[in-house]
Amino acid sequence: MKALVLNCTLKRSPDPSNTEALAGVVVEQLEKDGVDVEVVRAVDLTIEPGVVSEPVQEGDAWPLVHAKLLDAQILVVASPTWLGRPSSVAQRVLERMDAMLSETDDEGRPVAYNRVAGVVVTGNEDGAHHVISEISGALADIGYTVPGQAWTYWHLGPGPGPDYLDDERGRAWSHRTGRAMAANLYGVASALAARPLAAPPE
Repeated sequence: MKALVLNCTLKRSPDPSNTEALAGVVVEQLEKDGVDVEVVRAVDLTIEPGVVSEPVQEGDAWPLVHAKLLDAQILVVASPTWLGRPSSVAQRVLERMDAMLSETDDEGRPVAYNRVAGVVVTGNEDGAHHVISEISGALADIGYTVPGQAWTYWHLGPGPGPDYLDDERGRAWSHRTGRAMAANLYGVASALAARPLAAPPE
């Protein structure tokens, strides 16, 4: 089984990413279950604006990401919280994924069917549940199955504050929730692999 983590931080590599650090807890648990996990930092790629899977112009890296999405049974979208909302990078990723709504497999199923998805959020301001709701709702619209409690987050309340990598407070809960998230994603992905959803009725 394969998993793809799309880290939607605004920080380019090799800058440390708080969001990727928390997502690493989920990655570690998935790998314990034998899942092959790949992490992609979207901001490092040239992802043009648009709502198509094909390249918008020369150099557009989205088709590469799209291929990785179709190769993975588990997707984790990880985003920081900015102004109480998902990052602009997360929004662009979701907009490009919008094209998957009209894509089907050889059996007429939407290509996101029989794949599961979850969300990781960091930020030093309140709004994590809003970000989780926005991203989870979009992924469900596209056709992903979002299991119960398929998310984790970290923040220390409203207003400015320390970053996840700089403060140990709150980590124990976030890590425990992240491990539960990974277990739920793996469990539901395994169930769908054993008994996949059929194409929607006409």
